[in-house]
Amino acid sequence: MRVAFLTAGEPHVELVEPTGPDSPVSKFLASRGGGIHHLAFAVPDVDAALAEVARRGGRLLDTKGRPGARGRRVGFCHPAAFGGVLVEYVEERP
Repeated sequence: MRVAFLTAGEPHVELVEPTGPDSPVSKFLASRGGGIHHLAFAVPDVDAALAEVARRGGRLLDTKGRPGARGRRVGFCHPAAFGGVLVEYVEERP
């Protein structure tokens, strides 16, 4: 996928565009249409944040952090863990 960031101070909006029909973003658009795909939160430790969600009984898409946009580690929680909203944790840079 292609990614662009719009920054306004600390917060930013990430725009994602699928580059092929089999990408997760393409599948999301086909089933739900345009709009908000997910919310992302900066955390000091992605693995710890994911482990906390699992400890509380929440479903995960990632059990460990993985490479994400701008060279940061990311991890996703299943939408069922947050009332139908896909949540991404993004590791803060040291």
